[in-house]
Amino acid sequence: MGKAKKKNKPLRRRMIKFGKRRKAHLQVGALCFSETEDGLRFLLITSRRTRRWIIPKGWTMKKLSKRQAALREAWEEAGVEGTVVDKAVGIYTYRKMISPEQTIRCAVQTYPVEVTRLADDFPEKGERKLRWFKAGKAAKLASDPKLGQLIKSFEKAYGASSKAKKRTSAGSIDPDADNPSIELKSTVSIP
Repeated sequence: MGKAKKKNKPLRRRMIKFGKRRKAHLQVGALCFSETEDGLRFLLITSRRTRRWIIPKGWTMKKLSKRQAALREAWEEAGVEGTVVDKAVGIYTYRKMISPEQTIRCAVQTYPVEVTRLADDFPEKGERKLRWFKAGKAAKLASDPKLGQLIKSFEKAYGASSKAKKRTSAGSIDPDADNPSIELKSTVSIP
């Protein structure tokens, strides 16, 4: 007697509410950035099917916190190694294509990730394009306007925080503050 085939159960995704009646499937995303001499740069990747410019994102994971899952997605999709900020910078929604006939609403809770290195080899290498952009260009190219707004607002908040940290109490520029960062940063490692 042969073994009976197991039926694949549909995946249960965590749902969150938007407004009175709207619900969405929760995902986590990584807003990958790097500080350069001429300002912040943001890493965008293309989606596999439609080749739109997006950020690394994916489903929440049972054994990882949301911020750890965001960092894992950044690693798998773009080879990002870096530091994730504890606090999410916002949520944006989009329609995810499940099949040519079906889409679902997803809400992406977005965590900033300061990139320290891009690996040469990572799980989805060759499946997507990766490119660094200044905030304005990244916001325009982002597949969703709300993602573009998140990029702009993060640049504005991070830039103000960065400049404030460079100043000493006397009001002069601190020469040792070459690499300012947001206070909430902590390193997250994925097992």
